[in-house]
Formats: sequence, structure tokens, C-alpha cells
Amino acid sequence: MSHLDGIVGTVTEWGVLKVGQVYRYARGKNSESPVLDGHPNFHHVTRTPGLPTVQLESGIDGPAAIKAPEGRRRPAVLIRSSPWKAGSEQTPWHDVFDMDDGHLRYFGDHKFTTDKPLGRTPGNKALLEEFAHHLGGSPADRARAAPLLLFRSVTRGGKPKGHVEFCGLGVLERAERVLQRDREARTFVNYVFDITILDLNDEEDRLPWQWIAARRDGSTALDATQELAPAVWHRWIQEGQQALPRLRRRVAARSVHKLRDQRPTPRSAEERDLQEIYDAFHDRKHDFEHLAAAVAARVIRGRGAEYREGWLTRQSGDGGADFIGRLDIGTGIAVTKLIVLGQAKCIAPASTVSADQVARVVARLQRGWIGVYVTTGSFSEAAQLEIVEDRYPIILVNGSTLAQQVRHMANESHGGDLKACITKLVDDSPAEVLQRRPEEILLL
Repeated sequence: MSHLDGIVGTVTEWGVLKVGQVYRYARGKNSESPVLDGHPNFHHVTRTPGLPTVQLESGIDGPAAIKAPEGRRRPAVLIRSSPWKAGSEQTPWHDVFDMDDGHLRYFGDHKFTTDKPLGRTPGNKALLEEFAHHLGGSPADRARAAPLLLFRSVTRGGKPKGHVEFCGLGVLERAERVLQRDREARTFVNYVFDITILDLNDEEDRLPWQWIAARRDGSTALDATQELAPAVWHRWIQEGQQALPRLRRRVAARSVHKLRDQRPTPRSAEERDLQEIYDAFHDRKHDFEHLAAAVAARVIRGRGAEYREGWLTRQSGDGGADFIGRLDIGTGIAVTKLIVLGQAKCIAPASTVSADQVARVVARLQRGWIGVYVTTGSFSEAAQLEIVEDRYPIILVNGSTLAQQVRHMANESHGGDLKACITKLVDDSPAEVLQRRPEEILLL
């Protein structure tokens, strides 16, 4: 009878590891209680009926290798970094976790006091054995690789022990020998491993423990276990190392919207609205600035902020700003006033705004200023990524959002007549066309 009977296909909250979740790792190895001390119980999440408890005692640990139909198989390698030990005699190194960009630089378990040859300590030996599979030249080679499950110790309640954070699923990228020095200035040679943290976004940052349970079952063939693996693991097996830049976890990339998600659904009412807006302004783009200023004000106020509309800039020499506004945070004497620089760009709905075009607005922003870019088109992925990675304070309003906001205004005040709404917004716009410095908005 397989250990997996009654387990495979039963993914529950307690059979899933979640990236960023902190788990209680208690020495008692109690696997019955789902929660311990207010945190999910690591031993409950990782339990597999009929098999030994999974250990996370050493820096490099994991279930024992088994004899499987395809030969010897290591179910997984569990890697734990303990920042609180860094620089100590026990751990004379500093691991580097870069969760945002999907990279872990992890030092092996050889020390000055180790009496074994380099590469023969349990942790280094396990990772070096896996290295050949992880850098395999074919999908068949890579399919035999053991997944790396990454954890780091975290402090809770003032105690550095007993809690671990799940940091994701990894694959080995490279291994090298390095000369290290401990805090007593003694030098020794060790291995350091560069590990790519894969993007589990398709799984909502969840890893089903049933996959590892299947890999621990000697009666289950490797192909059968792969059915439970995350999609990104399958893509890595098929494409190998060359695909790692695309498969790597990147937090910034998750904030980037595809072009199709910035555009209305084809042949929808929203698409017709956007086209009508574009047709109304494509040959009088300066008038579009009135509409853009009104939409920007609505978007900002929609978040509960206090926004004051200022003025439109003159057509020439605006230096990357089409309209000026002000965002007030706080009340009375406890208020901060932030200058808002707006850019309006009426382009064909199928067109995109490039990173260079957004950069021209960003270049105008001074410390404490905010940008708003309103367009009938979409923003390129490169433009969005640059904004997210460099943390530029700029709000992007794409064509789909623009159409939605104008439609809301038309329904609220013009009986759903979009054309009348557009005309009114331009003709009765409170924003005058002035040639003033942006800083003057702070005096109003």
C-alpha cells in the first residue's frame, strides 16, 4: 500500500507551504496540532503518514534518499539560513537572501574545525550530488533533480530560535570554492552555492507538500510525482538554465501589467468608450489635458486623498508637465502639501507609452513631488518595471482606467451621455492655462 493513499489530491491549508509564512518549528516534533503558539505548525504542514518526521535541524537537511522505480531519489533538500548565527563559530559566514530578485547565496557547512575532506560534510555532499542534476543538459537529467525548499530562521517574541519563514522553491545555479575567515581570523575553504528562487506566482506563492510526499514514496514513479509539481518546476525541467532569468522570482515584475490587461476587452462597451474619447481629442490634444486633469483628480480622490486642482501649462516649454495639482495629507497645522505633476498623452488606444517617455516626467520630479501620467494608450512593461524597481512616485492611468473613469462621470452627471460629459469637462474645466512654476501651487 502506498504511503500516498488518501493524501494525493487533498491539498489543504495545512498541506501547503506559503512563501513569506512563518512556521513554528518546535523541538517536540508534534505533528498533530495545526497551530502552535499562534503560528502554523511546521511539523503538521510537512507530515506524511507512515514516514519519518521531516527535520530542519541542520542548515542543509531533508528527507532521506529512497530507492524508487527510476533508481535512487532524493525527495527534497531543505535549506535553512540562520541570520542570528552569522559570524559565530558555529556559522562563520553570512548567507545572502534577495527575495525580491529571486537569489540566495548560501554557504556550505564546512568549517575550520571540520575533520572531513572538503565536500564530504553532509550538507555540501548533498548539494554537490544534486548539482549534476540541476545543471543537467537535458530534461531527463533535470527531472531527477531534488527540489530545494528554502527557509530562514526569524525572531519571534524576542527568541531567535523556533520559528522559520518559508522563502520558496529553488534550483542550483552555480557552486564554487571560496576562502573564508571565521571571527578568530582562521581561514578555511568552503563551498558557496548560488540558488535561483523560482517564481511561484502561478500557484499564488504556495507549494503543495503532497508533491514532496509523493517524492518520498518509493512505490511512486518519478513521472507520477511530477504531476503534483508547480508549473514553474515543469518549465525549468523543459528549458533548463537558460530560462532562469524568466523563471526567477521578481517581486517588481509582479506589479507589471500586461498590455492586454491595460486595454478594454475587444468589442466591449468600454472599448467603444475609449475609442470615442480618442476620436474626440486626437486632433486637439491640448484640450485632452483638461480631461486628463479631471480624471487624475478623480483617481487620486478615489483613494480618499485631499486633492486640489491647479492649472494647465502652456503648450510650449512645459518641460514634461501638462497640468499641476496638489495633494494634501493631514489637516490643520499637521498637513503636508505635495506637488503633483501631470502628463497627458492622447495616442491611439493600441499604442504604448515607452520607458523614455515616462522617464521625461520622472526627470522633472523633485523630492516630495508626485507624478501622474494619463493616456488613452497603454504603458510598456519596460516603463512599468523601471518605475517599480526604482520606486518612482508616479501614478499611471492607462486607457482602460481612463475610459472607466469618464464613463462613471458620464453616468453620474450626464445621464450616460459620454459626448456631453467630455464637452462639459473641457468647456467648464476649472483649470486655467497659465505659465507658472509648479512650486506656486503650494501658496494657494
